[in-house]
Amino acid sequence: MRFEHVKGENKGDIMLYGLTTCVWCKKTKMLLDKIGCDYKYIYVDQLNQSDKDNILKEIKKWNPRSSFPTLIINDKKCIVGFKEDKIREALNL
Repeated sequence: MRFEHVKGENKGDIMLYGLTTCVWCKKTKMLLDKIGCDYKYIYVDQLNQSDKDNILKEIKKWNPRSSFPTLIINDKKCIVGFKEDKIREALNL
């Protein structure tokens, strides 16, 4: 399973789980790009069924509804949906 890596300023370990068809996922990704932080992301809808099942198990640990986007910061904080203020706060901006 391949995670895409976007290089930028280190603001911690940031992982974005999204869907290619989700406008809120795109907005979250655009915000991370605008902030210029280093992060990884994966589009769950592009995975084969086995990988998708594994990723959904991981997401459910943080977000039982498995909705998107799901943003995990430093394996401590989970932000579900596009919430710019909470994302900025979590990244100390």
